[in-house]
Amino acid sequence: MILPVAGASRAQAPASRPQSSPVFQFALQNGMQVLVIPDHRAPVVTQMVWFKVGAVDDPPGVSGLAHFFEHMMFRGTKKVPGDQFSQLIAKNGGENNAFTSHDYTAFYEQIAADRLPLAMDLEADRIANLDLSDNNVVTERDVVMEERRMRVDNSPQALVGEQMAAALHLSHPYGRPVIGWADEIRRIDRVSAQNFYDHHYAPNNAILVVAGDVTPEEIRTMAQASYGKLPARDLEPRAEFSEPPRLAETRMVVRRPDAKVPVFTRSYRVPSYAQAGQGQAESLELLSQIMGSGETSTVYRTLVEQKKIASDAGANYDGYARDAAEFSLYAVPRPGVSLETLEKAMDQVLQGFTAKAPSATELTRAKTQLVSSVIYRRDSQYAMASAYGSALTIGLTVQDVNEWPARVRAVTGQGIVMAARALNKRNAVTAYLMPLPASPPPAAAAAAPKAPPAATPVAAGAPK
Repeated sequence: MILPVAGASRAQAPASRPQSSPVFQFALQNGMQVLVIPDHRAPVVTQMVWFKVGAVDDPPGVSGLAHFFEHMMFRGTKKVPGDQFSQLIAKNGGENNAFTSHDYTAFYEQIAADRLPLAMDLEADRIANLDLSDNNVVTERDVVMEERRMRVDNSPQALVGEQMAAALHLSHPYGRPVIGWADEIRRIDRVSAQNFYDHHYAPNNAILVVAGDVTPEEIRTMAQASYGKLPARDLEPRAEFSEPPRLAETRMVVRRPDAKVPVFTRSYRVPSYAQAGQGQAESLELLSQIMGSGETSTVYRTLVEQKKIASDAGANYDGYARDAAEFSLYAVPRPGVSLETLEKAMDQVLQGFTAKAPSATELTRAKTQLVSSVIYRRDSQYAMASAYGSALTIGLTVQDVNEWPARVRAVTGQGIVMAARALNKRNAVTAYLMPLPASPPPAAAAAAPKAPPAATPVAAGAPK
């Protein structure tokens, strides 16, 4: 019997607020969890398959393996070789893609409702029969290496982000980049790929989320016909990590010739939605919204518009994680303004939140903006499916997703103050990205007096 999940029915939504559709949840006999979000406004459907495997599950010394499989799953099977998976979806009017985080890997198709059985059959086939031949593994490994060169190695901001995460999370695998370290990506071979696939890509490690013009009964029938045939596998147990306490702030200065402008960044290690106590994560969410989200935020108005010392500034709370989350601040100085000056001004803004609660108007506006984002999400099948899928894979529930607006509305001004006070520099990494003058042309270099050896690109310690 299929029943609506508690907290998701129309009858429980106050009449004065937009009503949400029921959400139905059940499981197949092989352990695959299924979530159905009926949406009958158009004859289309979004299917998402979420695997509870991400970069935290990469074996020691082979970082990037989970992200590698985001690519590898498109290399084909004996039944559907090469890139025919995507071609078949496109020929039937659909589109597909995938993404990886530290905690999960997700694959999705958006397609006409009457083509959903095709999409399910294709997904089920590659869960069980992926072609992990040496040629496919080597080819896709080279693709990932090129992606890293383009998106990370050629981006000073991305490189700084990697260095900050590694310093922030100490021994936790959140300190490893999702895409992997270059030297470790090169170690991926057929044996490591096969072992990872066999112990993570299984129906009993997956959550199927379907949003669209379907009924729960239809999805049960279709899912049983495709995914239900897949046998459960023995899974690699997910490790439980306990991060050691940080004893002091970490600071770093990164000087690079490819950096166009200086940037100040700071990341705090804070509780995630999966870790936080009642209202704690929502308070951090609201603090980031008031303090640094958009041109009406306190940081932007103070540093950019009033003091005119920054060209951009903001804050962000990335709270959807199984373990610790991050609260980040950033600012780009105007020409002639030092990063030290900018950092000091940012700290003053933050100190204001630790001393005084935001005004009722500010708090109400921020709550309205966040809750409105949930209402707007109902216009997108993809957004609805993503909200539930990402929550379930980090250990939250459907009820957590449904109750989130009410929890946001319940946050008080004092809750914002406590969230700001929890941002302790002992639990933070502060980075300065600074442009390094390019080397002079050969002729000019020959004529110039000899200079002392250049500093290394990355230097830890107090900024100078």
